[in-house]
Amino acid sequence: MYLFLALFILAANPSICKGKDEKKCDVVPKNNYIEVGSDINITCLTCGHGKIYWRLNTSRLNSSHTVLSLRNFTHQSATVQCHSTDSQQVIGGTTINTYSKPYNISCILHKKTDGIPDLLTCKWDHRIDPKLDVNYTVGPLNSSGQKEMCKTRETTCTVKGVSVLSDITITVRAKTADWEVDSDTHTFQPTHIWKMIPPRLKETSSFADHLLVEWDRGLIKKECRCEVKYNETKLNKALKEKEHGNMTIEQVESCSYYTVSVRCALMEPAPWSDWSQEKTVLTELNENNVRLRLWRKVAEPQKNGVRKVHAMWKDITSTCRGTFTYTIEPTPYKEAMMGGNYTETLCGKSDCDVEVNQDAHRLNLNMFHNETLLVVAAVHVPAIGESLPQVTDIQTSALEGVILVTWKAPIQPVSGYMIDWTHDGNQYYWKETNYTNATLSGLLDKKPYNVTVTPLFVDKTGHGTQALQICSRVGGPGNVTIHINKTNAKNALVSWNVKSQEECSGDVVEYIVFYRKLDRLELWLNVTVIGTEQAIPLEDLLPDTQYEFYVKATAATGTTKSTEMFFKTKRFGRWFITTLVVCGGVVIILVLSLGLGCAISWKKFREKPVPNPGCSSLALWPPREEGTGSIWQFNNPSESVCDRVYTEESQKTSTSPLGSGLNPYPAIYQTDEYIDPDMASAPETDPEERLKPATTQHHSSPNDSIEPLLPENNPSSPYRSQTSGENPGKRPDKQNKHSPVKQPDRKTPVMVYVTLDMFEQNQCR
Repeated sequence: MYLFLALFILAANPSICKGKDEKKCDVVPKNNYIEVGSDINITCLTCGHGKIYWRLNTSRLNSSHTVLSLRNFTHQSATVQCHSTDSQQVIGGTTINTYSKPYNISCILHKKTDGIPDLLTCKWDHRIDPKLDVNYTVGPLNSSGQKEMCKTRETTCTVKGVSVLSDITITVRAKTADWEVDSDTHTFQPTHIWKMIPPRLKETSSFADHLLVEWDRGLIKKECRCEVKYNETKLNKALKEKEHGNMTIEQVESCSYYTVSVRCALMEPAPWSDWSQEKTVLTELNENNVRLRLWRKVAEPQKNGVRKVHAMWKDITSTCRGTFTYTIEPTPYKEAMMGGNYTETLCGKSDCDVEVNQDAHRLNLNMFHNETLLVVAAVHVPAIGESLPQVTDIQTSALEGVILVTWKAPIQPVSGYMIDWTHDGNQYYWKETNYTNATLSGLLDKKPYNVTVTPLFVDKTGHGTQALQICSRVGGPGNVTIHINKTNAKNALVSWNVKSQEECSGDVVEYIVFYRKLDRLELWLNVTVIGTEQAIPLEDLLPDTQYEFYVKATAATGTTKSTEMFFKTKRFGRWFITTLVVCGGVVIILVLSLGLGCAISWKKFREKPVPNPGCSSLALWPPREEGTGSIWQFNNPSESVCDRVYTEESQKTSTSPLGSGLNPYPAIYQTDEYIDPDMASAPETDPEERLKPATTQHHSSPNDSIEPLLPENNPSSPYRSQTSGENPGKRPDKQNKHSPVKQPDRKTPVMVYVTLDMFEQNQCR
């Protein structure tokens, strides 16, 4: 009994252990939340799987221990798995999530109205998953022991009724369903976070050379610092306790607008207040700084020596208050040195045209402000042919819309140089410099400019030197227009031309012609030609295929592209059409030749005499002798057949065609021999009697009668009567040789022949 119980316990023990081990095959702890940068230990319960290795997300870690230590863990979320080395199976895994505490906390003390601040607004940053629902609690801890003064789900919070008599301690707590964390504790001194209200800007006085700004900083009269902003410039000023706020702004431009505002703050590190309301002021005209910058352009002299001088100057800005007028007084240079009054010309606001002779002159420009002479400017006009210095070796270059001008100074000492430039000959620009180079900016894009440099002396000017025309910037090659000149089966001739809408366009270096089949959009073929070519044949094309092409022009300053154009190659090439035309021509010539030959043959055939049955005659041939054939022997060629035939005189009337023996039946039924019964029974007669004419009858069949076709019965018949002189009387009907009628014996048969005179020449008559 006891032995059986012991055996049962030993058998059940392995299964119990096995079930217990299966429950331990896992990774612990599960789904942890830890703070960013902290450490964590993870344990793998192997339950006898042997060697293991770890994976962090998809990366294999260099660790085979059952306890994995992760130091300074910064992943927002990561999956850690334990794997068996032998079976490569996952033993278990866990997910680690991190959270961070609020940081970068800042607070300010402020008040909406003037006075002691009573509002505390704090802001902070927090790196979290936006999907998380986080509740924040802000606890300003001070001597009174106040806690949790603000709760919010945002990263900002405003607390009311905060005391400024002691330091303020702030802690921000973030809490979710899975974790809770507090920020670092920050302590603020009230004067360091005190934000003043914006100062109130008083009247700002403007003068010709300075501005006077005044402001009121409110009830707080503590020592502070203020900042004045006018346009883009800022000036700082420290104010002592109870000091009134004011500042003088020097070095302002005459007749210019300035926008002024002010802000203040307690001494550092207190935050700045908001800017005050802005005010805009206009400065007065500073008469001491008025400079007209007068210059002139002298035209070529006319035949009488009179020259037109175009005077120009920089006008006073329109923002200056008051009325301004200008007059020009041209004075001969010799007389101007001695003084005197000359005629003045009333001018516009910025330029004026006057005429002078060939002598040197001095142009005096008078400017009046509210009818009071404000300033006088003068410029020298050289005499014609006057020997004066001028600059040499003037060079120009352009880069990105700016023209750089350089030159060599004359031998004589100069007081400066005047550079003037224009793009149309009407609008001029000019500037003065003391150097032998100048940079011209603010130019119109892609426009040609004429630049002139003139040396200046104490009381005179030299002769101007003009540089070669230069463009402010060179543009692309211009618009490319393409054409299709001619298409064949395997090639096409395309051409193009370039026309620029701008005055300054670059010279084309090369053209690239792109083309492809219309149904083959993945590949462009191209061919490149030099810039002087404007046409090219496209070779190796497919017949009866539609193509598209465009041309890109390339210059040193850029490229331009034409619009796309389409063309279709022909089905057959030029050689095929030429061959077809040549072969067709040969065939036509042959056909015409054959037709012409047929026409000539037909004409000859039509001109030949045609046998006329009306010219036929009936005759008796001499009886044949024994031993001779049935046909007349033509042994004597000189003897005419007609000479040996005895014919009757032909009748004048025609006979029926059937009477001439023309029968459509075969010849064997149309030629028969007849035996006259009378002649058969008659005694032997004289040969002359036998040669008398005899009559014969032809029938198409033994039963047909030819009486209706005889000449006496049919007067319109074309055949002539062929009867003998004597009427033989009624003759028996013709018997067919195939008829079974028994014919009487004949001793001397008579052969009857018919001959036709086919040509009606009456040769046998």
